[in-house]
Amino acid sequence: MTDLKENRYAHLVKQHPCYNPDAHKVNGRIHLPVSPTCNIRCRFCRREFDTTTQRPGVARYVISPAEAVGLVEKALELCPQITVVGVAGPGESLATSHALDALELVHRRFPDLIGCLSTNGLRLAENAMRLVQVGVKTVSVTVNAVNPDRLTKINGGVVIDGKLLTGIEGANTLIRAQLAGIRKAADLGLVVKTNAVLIPGLNDDHIEDIAKAVEEAGASMMNIIPLIPSAELSDIPAPDCDMLNTARATAEKYLTVFRHCRHCRADACGIPGGKDLADQLYDKRVETFSHG
Repeated sequence: MTDLKENRYAHLVKQHPCYNPDAHKVNGRIHLPVSPTCNIRCRFCRREFDTTTQRPGVARYVISPAEAVGLVEKALELCPQITVVGVAGPGESLATSHALDALELVHRRFPDLIGCLSTNGLRLAENAMRLVQVGVKTVSVTVNAVNPDRLTKINGGVVIDGKLLTGIEGANTLIRAQLAGIRKAADLGLVVKTNAVLIPGLNDDHIEDIAKAVEEAGASMMNIIPLIPSAELSDIPAPDCDMLNTARATAEKYLTVFRHCRHCRADACGIPGGKDLADQLYDKRVETFSHG
């Protein structure tokens, strides 16, 4: 099954630095920090605005969709090797229309760039068709548990139509939405990678269940990311190398596992592992307030 998926998507995977370890050192990407808010409450998440912290959920500031094309034009001048334009925060990409609006504008101007989007999956199914329409080819969905009891310890709730759903209800809502979104995206021809934050004591012995479920739903790749202790989970230590390698080997029974994640910022630009060019893209202002 995995081999068939890899052959089907080989032309995309070959160019995407977050899907192909060979492209990781050659091709570049730009993350547009266009998503201002979030609709779920991950217990390890802390969104910040600064110029130095190297992790997801961090950017200098949030841009408007109208600013996206100009940033991509400048980024391509700085790094012609860029093949991917993506949205990975600093909030949830599908909590508002901002990411889709930005990617639509960029796709009109640069139709050859691979559109990419990272999401928690809560609203993926309802937005999957528009993702295709605005040029998105690859989607990353963060799935940290497929068991509701476990997920309540990782996620504090989800917001649906302005209502906060917590506990088992919230967990079941998110799991159902994520798997349905993966199925819909895969059925429409999008390449789906799933991310799982590896959290010792909470999901380190649950990775096989996650990998099996997302593969059955249509995902073709998995990225297991070590926890950065933060927020409500700041007392849980990051997984050691043995735990991380065991989790990756377990997941690899079901999907291709990407092993070169750099914990990129929401405003990253350039070739992963090389010099980040974001300082040359943005002015000196930094947000001083939280969105959402």
